[in-house]
Amino acid sequence: MSKFESKVKPIAYPQSSVYKMLSDLKNLERVKEHMPEDKLNDLSFDSETITINANMIGRISMRVVEREEPKMIKFESTESPVSFTLWIQVVPVGNDASKMRLTIDADIPFVARAMVSGPLQDGLEKIADLLAAISYEE
Repeated sequence: MSKFESKVKPIAYPQSSVYKMLSDLKNLERVKEHMPEDKLNDLSFDSETITINANMIGRISMRVVEREEPKMIKFESTESPVSFTLWIQVVPVGNDASKMRLTIDADIPFVARAMVSGPLQDGLEKIADLLAAISYEE
């Protein structure tokens, strides 16, 4: 397994607000308009699963497998070229702010690791930046 971590991203909202929104994937409707359409197509989700068609990768589906309120949401791939686990960790910074880190543990074949590591790390950072920039107000 190969592990990738985003940089820690500051969020100007309390931990509870961030967790509440991210733990129910239906709330991703707010994020959808900020996603680059040239990179992602056919984004669909419900409260437990998310499916996207990513250019050059193909169809990727994942589902929530664990929630640890208010600090962690864990996803596992259900359809993907490689199996992976994704964690979103949210830690409080005082009462009105928090910080977030995304981690992916992916089963990347050794021969493909060098080729996909850079793009995977870059994609993880972009997702973390997007999640850190959205509004978590109700």
